[in-house]
Amino acid sequence: MRKTGLGQLQQARPLQERALAITEVACGPDHPYVATCLSNLALILGALGHPEQARPLQERALAITEAACGPDHPYVATCLSNLALVLGALGHPEQARPLLERALAIDEAAYGPDHPDAARDLNNLANILHALRQPDQARPLQERALAIDEAAYGPDHPDVARDLNNLAWSLRVLGQPEQARPLQERALAITEAAYGPDHPDVSARLDTLAMILRDLGQPEQARPLQERALAINKARKSGRSRADQE
Repeated sequence: MRKTGLGQLQQARPLQERALAITEVACGPDHPYVATCLSNLALILGALGHPEQARPLQERALAITEAACGPDHPYVATCLSNLALVLGALGHPEQARPLLERALAIDEAAYGPDHPDAARDLNNLANILHALRQPDQARPLQERALAIDEAAYGPDHPDVARDLNNLAWSLRVLGQPEQARPLQERALAITEAAYGPDHPDVSARLDTLAMILRDLGQPEQARPLQERALAINKARKSGRSRADQE
């Protein structure tokens, strides 16, 4: 799901709940369309900070999809990934890991090892490995995801920026900030070019780069980046508050 404002998510929830109810009546409780509605609603609930409510919906979506499409269909891989993200948010990375490993295997078999869906799975699995405190295992997955996305989309795509950011974070955690810095600087440049200088993703990239600079003993260079990130976030919150009052 693309980043969406809190107000938009709150408005979307009852619409998706209604879509689910209509689809269940029209198609029956075990139709793949119902699985799609369940998954969409679960994604909204997760984004609203309710992973405990999202979990049973994603579990049901997975069961319906497996029954309808078979255990090795790419739709099943998507359901596995979505459920794994919920489990990660609930603090159960050990349960999420095998689901993501299975999703990766399905997508690789269906599309080949160099498909962007495989890169997505690699990134998700790497995030879970970080939660399991295994950054050394996450790093090669992120390096592979970066190579896949650069080949698929070119060097200046936002997904490449995401991959660079993820890999830079692993390198920082592994105590290699000097290697992380140029990756994060490139991630920031791509994100600014794609979204403009005041986007929340730019703020996140600035914060990470500032942390890397502090690790390198350069707090004087880190400070203006953090101040700029803070200004972006304040402006965004102020804009949300005005929108809520209108």
